[in-house]
Amino acid sequence: MFGLNKQQTSSMFGSWMGWALDGYDLVLMLFVLTSVSQLFFPSENPTTSLLASFAAYVIALIIRPVGGAFFGNYGDKFGRKKTMMITIIGFSFATFSMGFLPVWEQVGLLAPTILIALRFVQGFFAGGEWGSGSVLTMESATKEKRGPMSGFLQGGFSLGFIMASVSFTIVSSTFSDSQFTEFGWRILFMSGLIPGIFSLFIRLTMSESTVWLERKEKHGMHDFPFKKILGKGHLRRFLSVMMITSGLHYLYYTSLGFMPTFLEDYVHVTRSDIALVMIAGTTTALLGQFIAGSVSQRIGRLKTFSIFAKASIVLAVPLSLFLYESTNLFVILSYVVILTIVTVSGWGPIPAFLSERFPTRIRNSASSFAYSGGLILGAWAPMIAIQLFSIDDAHIPYLLAFNMIIGAVLVLIGTRFNPETRDVNLVTHPHES
Repeated sequence: MFGLNKQQTSSMFGSWMGWALDGYDLVLMLFVLTSVSQLFFPSENPTTSLLASFAAYVIALIIRPVGGAFFGNYGDKFGRKKTMMITIIGFSFATFSMGFLPVWEQVGLLAPTILIALRFVQGFFAGGEWGSGSVLTMESATKEKRGPMSGFLQGGFSLGFIMASVSFTIVSSTFSDSQFTEFGWRILFMSGLIPGIFSLFIRLTMSESTVWLERKEKHGMHDFPFKKILGKGHLRRFLSVMMITSGLHYLYYTSLGFMPTFLEDYVHVTRSDIALVMIAGTTTALLGQFIAGSVSQRIGRLKTFSIFAKASIVLAVPLSLFLYESTNLFVILSYVVILTIVTVSGWGPIPAFLSERFPTRIRNSASSFAYSGGLILGAWAPMIAIQLFSIDDAHIPYLLAFNMIIGAVLVLIGTRFNPETRDVNLVTHPHES
């Protein structure tokens, strides 16, 4: 595949599966939030419980920049492969442990405390997962293959979404609503150990990045590479990149990431139908990201970002309005698919773009932190949407569209402050020294 040798293929699939597991965990949380919110944050007002549950969800997202900085620094200093072995073990354990959480009726305030602590651990390890895997994969690719491989790699998250949707469909159809609330959701998180173990075995066969090894042999590595990101030579580049990742995260978590909750609480779609809709939507995302990555190899990374951001702005209002007012499942599914194409496909070129934007000596640190750092703003999108809906429930579809447009505008602004990177040589990077 992509003309890679055995070692390069192992690197790509090892990274892909790890990213799939991360998607699996995060999407499971989105699927079960409405069902379990009262178990950990009991309240007479369902919206209050839901907001509290989303806050716990956001914890796992906003801690990711810290994990990205820590493990990115480790990856630049000690190697990409070593970092990936640590991160997959860490967040696989955190996902599996979610299935054993005590609830409020059992231990009171300790229940949400343990939940938040466990999400903190998951987010910390997951923060380092994406950067190390994407950098190792991009450093293994030829310049001509970086775009398609970037789209394929980023689609791993969508694979995790599909896996979660299928698992959710099976479990929710097997157990009644009361059984699902009691123990069905636990089975979902416990099952996350399976892809984690599979990914770990793949990574045992991986080789370290030759680009990183050559750089280390010729020049050595900095004692603390992360410091260089915030230095005078790289800070402006880092902030301009994070503008794009912030917009993409905000756009994603307002659209596809928020969709299970939006469909259940505001469109009143049944739980089993939601899973079917999300399977269709995330399959579209997987294909869309691969296509976007491939297209970016022909027209450039920035043009690709711009095309999808502009499409999101143009279609946000009509798609949100039609989706909110639809009652037919097939129609709802169709609108979600179209919405996914315009709001999520733009992620395809990101692994290539971030690796091309930074030199080898800080590539892991900068890519990890720039990607995860976008969550500092983007992670709040669902909570902002819920809060807006509670203030003005007469204009819910327009408020949803407004939230999407915010993310798309951030992406467009970011493209104005970044150069095209498609032809950058990762070995002889222009900022390498």
